[in-house]
Amino acid sequence: MVTRAPGVRLLPNALTVLAMCAGLSAVQFTLAGNLPAAIASIAVAAVLDSLDGRIARLLDATSKMGAELDSLADAISFGVAPALVLYIWRFDGNRVGWVVALVFAVCIILRLARFNTLLDDTEQPPYTKEFFVGVPSPAGGLLALLPLILTIQIGHEGWWSSEPVVMVWTVAVGGLLISRIPTLSVKTFRVPASMVAPLLVLVGLLAAAVITYPMMALAAFLVVYLLHVPYAVRRHRWLAHHPEAWDVPPRERRAIRRAHGAGRRLGLRPPIRKVAGAARRAVWPGRRNGDGYRAGALVLPTDSTRMRRSVRRPRGWRRTGLRRNQSRPRAGDQ
Repeated sequence: MVTRAPGVRLLPNALTVLAMCAGLSAVQFTLAGNLPAAIASIAVAAVLDSLDGRIARLLDATSKMGAELDSLADAISFGVAPALVLYIWRFDGNRVGWVVALVFAVCIILRLARFNTLLDDTEQPPYTKEFFVGVPSPAGGLLALLPLILTIQIGHEGWWSSEPVVMVWTVAVGGLLISRIPTLSVKTFRVPASMVAPLLVLVGLLAAAVITYPMMALAAFLVVYLLHVPYAVRRHRWLAHHPEAWDVPPRERRAIRRAHGAGRRLGLRPPIRKVAGAARRAVWPGRRNGDGYRAGALVLPTDSTRMRRSVRRPRGWRRTGLRRNQSRPRAGDQ
């Protein structure tokens, strides 16, 4: 058994503490009037939060304490800090604004509590690992600051920075945090070997954009993230209705999607055998059968249905009590 040095096991928790310090430092920058530094602090906290869990899994240094510490750090960095930044920037002295800030912080905490409970749920289908339930806390903390980011980028205030708009936006983001809307998770994202080099080039371009135009790049990222939500909802619904695509590689999943898409465009039904009676009702698509189970749009029969099918119904001449006419002559007629 390989033993790891205590410093190696301490590294993920150290990153979590650094993320918490970065997020909470945003409040100090806001009090000093340095709003760009406040936004940068919360963005750095989001980057560190995305790294600590992955490093812990790579080093096999996961622990119960690390999970609890991560949730507490997220509550401070992406719940308390953005709420205070918005209150100091736009709602200072406004009681309604303070209520809005409290609502946002409470939504972050409720979202983290639900996330911790879902970690212990082992009865979820396999495809749910590809999604978050609701908007994750780092994205929610940055989305709440989008009006402030636009104000800094444009250079002057407008309708997007008015108190009513900021209040409605903050409450809406809080609703996304505690909603059941599925959003994509990058934890299960797999990069093909042929896409490694183009992806590294893209990362370099993104880094150059962040360094040159930090606020514009961050605003564009947040807008793209919002636009991906309808796609995530559609993908989640498709996987829920296609169990055959749950545990297959991405290439086979795309083939299944194309096959189903071609069938819908041509107006074709799934192929079935022409059978009669109970067998037809058991396999006809769109019908529910108590002895069958649904797989996509096709109801497949179970063993009990096949056993009933093997017992044939009596023919018409048996139901009426008549004998079947024999083609061969009887002995008395010869």
